[in-house]
Amino acid sequence: MPRVIEIPGSETCSLEDAVEGIAALEFNPSCEERLAKTAAWLRKLNNNRHFLGDLMIERIKPQSRETDIESGYGPQAILLSPNRGDVFLRANVWPSPQDHCFQASGAESFVYGVPHDHNFSFLTSGYLGPGYRSDYYEYDYRAVAGYPGERAGLRFIERSALAEAKIQLYRAHVDIHSQIPPESLSVSLNVMHADPAQLWFDQYGFDLEQGTITRVLSPNSTEAFLRVAVATRHAGALDLAEQFGCYHPSERLRLASFEARAELSEDADQRDLLWREAELSGSRMLATIARRKRAELAG
Repeated sequence: MPRVIEIPGSETCSLEDAVEGIAALEFNPSCEERLAKTAAWLRKLNNNRHFLGDLMIERIKPQSRETDIESGYGPQAILLSPNRGDVFLRANVWPSPQDHCFQASGAESFVYGVPHDHNFSFLTSGYLGPGYRSDYYEYDYRAVAGYPGERAGLRFIERSALAEAKIQLYRAHVDIHSQIPPESLSVSLNVMHADPAQLWFDQYGFDLEQGTITRVLSPNSTEAFLRVAVATRHAGALDLAEQFGCYHPSERLRLASFEARAELSEDADQRDLLWREAELSGSRMLATIARRKRAELAG
């Protein structure tokens, strides 16, 4: 489960001070000293019971709406700071089943009941309300290939809530949780570690009953661009896709290159030949999916 970090104290700080202090630390969750100091800043910000309300009031004033810096607002996430190096702060709103937005949008819109891991590490604290609950699991990311239906070796740890003032470190590719709506509206604060390398590591969804991977939750823009480029049938795009299929270090991007090229061909034999190449690529994930594709073609 996420690592609980005990940081006592009642000292407070402003949002601006927390942003500057955390940025100066160059937060790295693998460094114990930086982790502890960053958690201390998060504790002080969490102790400030007014900053978020003050921010919300300012942001919803009519004169603020046109000047809001890329507001950072979504249905759930509130950006509290721009990216400073590899770190930024945000707040997340967690509605309860009694809240109108939950009833209008449904549980899955807020990632409730969608078991998943993360391809980044982050600190979180319960700022307001009883907090969402989670069923926590762990697994060995390095032991899985990442194809749908693969058994992931999930280990159940516990069910617990992100209560007010509780601080936790969610560890990339270790902690899995299936979130349960809180009993009343809740808010969490996050210190996000935005490592650029995370784009090349997959985040998965899971089937807890079967103990399997269901899908990848983290497609990146390079994959989308590649698919669009190949769909244009541009010779350069096709050449690049072929190179990516053979040599790219990201298995997910290699798979995208095969899928994009296979979709161009209406000839079953040509698609089978392409998937045969993927099957022999040396990637366990690619080989598994390629065998499935070839079996579908064989009918």
